[in-house]
Amino acid sequence: MKIGSERVVTLDYTLKNSEGVLIDTSKGREPLVYLHGVGSLIPGLENELSGKEKGANVNAVIQPEDAYGKKREDLFRTVSKAGFQGDEDVKEGMQVQLDTEHGPAYAMVSSIEGDEVTLDMNHPLADMTLHFDVDIVDVREATKEEIEHGHVHGPGGHQH
Repeated sequence: MKIGSERVVTLDYTLKNSEGVLIDTSKGREPLVYLHGVGSLIPGLENELSGKEKGANVNAVIQPEDAYGKKREDLFRTVSKAGFQGDEDVKEGMQVQLDTEHGPAYAMVSSIEGDEVTLDMNHPLADMTLHFDVDIVDVREATKEEIEHGHVHGPGGHQH
């Protein structure tokens, strides 16, 4: 059975950046199980997996435009250091949680100049070319309920 829309795919993966540094892997954990064609994966990886079958190995290099996008300047915010609780602990490179009108959000402290802190609210993998090594463990038809709900049920998926 080939990977396509309305198929449930089980895969093992390793993700590295262009320098070969490990970013994420399913090794030592449960495989990733997802419903293909509903935006569960970045578009570039989903396109690379389409049409493949159980047992296939896929090595894919995904450009930022087909992954988490390019960094956007409008997602940088400069705020007062006084707004942080325990502001003496704020350091460049650390991740902080913000309360926004849409709920909690995460940002990276990109710079600190005097009392001003610049926050980067872009996805941490924005601007990165991603290198995936994927082993397709299984492909099956999605159930009617999985298709209606837009995600996998049962082992490896959401349960209700």
